[in-house]
Order: sequence, then C-alpha cells, then structure tokens
Amino acid sequence: RMHKPHPLSALYRLLCNTGDRLIYPILPPFAKPAWNHAAGPKTVFFWAPTIKWALVGAGLADLARPAHKLSPAQNGALFATGAIWTRYCFMIHPVNVYLASVNFFVMLTGLAQLCRIAHYRYTNPDWARMHHEHPGSH
Repeated sequence: RMHKPHPLSALYRLLCNTGDRLIYPILPPFAKPAWNHAAGPKTVFFWAPTIKWALVGAGLADLARPAHKLSPAQNGALFATGAIWTRYCFMIHPVNVYLASVNFFVMLTGLAQLCRIAHYRYTNPDWARMHHEHPGSH
C-alpha cells in the first residue's frame, strides 16, 4: 500500500518551486549552492535551527534577570544539550554547520548563566537564606 502524502506536502513543494523561480535567480553567486544544499532552506535541516535561535534569544534576555532567579538545572540542561548537539551536527550527514552554530550558542548562553549563578552564590554565601521563599509569602 502506497503512503499517502500529507496535504501540506503539496504546499511545501509549491513554495519550494516558487522560490526556485523567484528567489534563486536573484541570489548572489556565492549563495546559490546553499539554496540547493542538502541542509539548505528547502529542508527541515535549515528551519529547525532557524527556530532554535529563539532559545539563544531567551538565554540572552535572561541576562537582564538577577542571577539568584536563574535556574541552574535549566541552564545546565541548555549547556549540556548545546554541547552534545554541537558535536552531533558534525557526525551526521549532511554535516549541518548551521545547526551546529545555533547549538554552540545555546551551549554558550547556558554556560554564561551558570557562571553568573556560580559567581552570585560565591559572592553571597548566604544566598539560600536571603532568597528562600516561605509558603504563602507570594
């Protein structure tokens, strides 16, 4: 039995074909190989990392938050997954440098926040008592 394509597949193909007709001809010569690359903008390998840059943005926005309000577990997870996936991006085929770059920056934002947390806790030895929330104190 044949697999029935998803209805959005036709829309996706239409968008790619339209881009081939309208965008590809006006691309500068250095950008044309990227357009049809196995990890180019006509693949999920391009759009997944594009959306993942929101995590980097959120990490950068957290630079405005006080260090005692940051989560070591969350930022540790961002650091670890960023590091693991950066490495993985060079092991898969096609090698996806774009995905590696976003994961590298996810790792860096996690590391930056972990350093802020560690510095705050080191310079404020009584941080746990200072910021301990009592039940019903909201």
